[in-house]
Amino acid sequence: MRHHFLVALGAALLLGACAALGPDYERPATGLPGTYPDAPADLAATAAVRTEWWKLYADPQLDELVASALERNADVRFAVARIEEADANLREAGAAFLPEIDLGGTPQRQRISSGTATPIPPGIPLVRNDIRLTVGTSFEIDFWGKLRRALEATRALALSSRYAREVVNQSLEGLTTQAYFSLRSLDAQIAFTRGILESREEALTFVRNRARGGIASDLDLNQAELARADASIQLKELLRQRALAEHQLATLTGRLDLQLASGDLLALPMPPLPPAGLPSTLLERRPDIRQAEQQLVAVNAQIGIAKAAMFPTISLISYAGGESMALSTVLTSGASIWSLGFGLTLPIFDAGRYAARTQAAEARQKQAVAGYQKAVETAFREVADALTSVQQTTAAEEDLQASLVAARNALRLARLRYEAGYSAYLEVLDAQRTANVSELGFLRNRQARLSASVDLMKALGGGWSADPMPVSSAALRDAGGK
Repeated sequence: MRHHFLVALGAALLLGACAALGPDYERPATGLPGTYPDAPADLAATAAVRTEWWKLYADPQLDELVASALERNADVRFAVARIEEADANLREAGAAFLPEIDLGGTPQRQRISSGTATPIPPGIPLVRNDIRLTVGTSFEIDFWGKLRRALEATRALALSSRYAREVVNQSLEGLTTQAYFSLRSLDAQIAFTRGILESREEALTFVRNRARGGIASDLDLNQAELARADASIQLKELLRQRALAEHQLATLTGRLDLQLASGDLLALPMPPLPPAGLPSTLLERRPDIRQAEQQLVAVNAQIGIAKAAMFPTISLISYAGGESMALSTVLTSGASIWSLGFGLTLPIFDAGRYAARTQAAEARQKQAVAGYQKAVETAFREVADALTSVQQTTAAEEDLQASLVAARNALRLARLRYEAGYSAYLEVLDAQRTANVSELGFLRNRQARLSASVDLMKALGGGWSADPMPVSSAALRDAGGK
């Protein structure tokens, strides 16, 4: 019996080694341009930087916030749980290649009728025991590759869950850094606006004294009061925005009681520009593209699963054990029983059900191809946009600096002219507004420049290493490398 069982098992495994139905995966052509629009030629000479790119800004507070976000944010915990689920599904798919062995026992006591047409021979008891103990197995032979395609799809989804976690991590890193820069920009604007408010309060006092002496008019006094009120309103609005930015950081980092002291935006260094490289490297560098590709691999494998359902399902069915009237003799040689066979199921008439399922799987594969292509195109656009933003904000900073210097000089001269009686107070107000706009414009451009550098790092997949993003394969080995 054992010999027959091993022969049947070997034949089943041999049959299962046939080629799997359905198309084998091939990466779709993306048609990316050879270079990014307006990419500087000297970017390729920049050295590679580790993936912890936010440390380039040399701010310990920022480093702490990003680390807290990666550790405590609810989205990260959700992504980790999805990975654990995918790993369990992968182990289950790998286990389908091995037979499931079950232990069965059916003890029963029964009575047979003595009034049947066939008389019961003498000595045969009407009440008897029947104890049956077996070890059996039944598993599907993967003749058409359905199980292999299922494992292929599950493995791809397990990889996709890991890339999804990297997408979450990179999104959190970027959002936390951007929110921190916004907070520091608001700190700088608040400090500047407080200085403006103090200056306008001093100017109001000066105009009041001149009005009491009959030198300044009521119009000058009202204009000075209006300017002070505008600065006070602007300060309150900036304080409100800072509180909201701090609340956002608290949510991102999982520290709802977060309170940050004021900082200096201009003290943050501008990091070196990363090399844009070739657009084709995005396919290996960006986790969202890798995630979309693994989803495409999964739906591509599902076509083979759908096609295999149209062919016969072949199963090996066997058991061995003993059957006796008493438990003490159920394992003796005379009570042994065994069975070995194959089961076959073939759909004869399904009204087109399985063909429709195959067509639906092929349609899902086309959708996944479109989703992959969109992810690639979006990544290319994001890199191109970030490169443009970095260049333009960098170029604008020199002009804004010159504008700020000129506005400050104009304000100083306007005050001197007013105090000397050569001009009306309206000229001072115009110079104040111009200086205010120039100062805030410079600060906001610096924030935009820092934010653009973050966008570029995110668009290039986090950092700019030439190596593809590593993905742990410990769970993939659990399936036995099938």
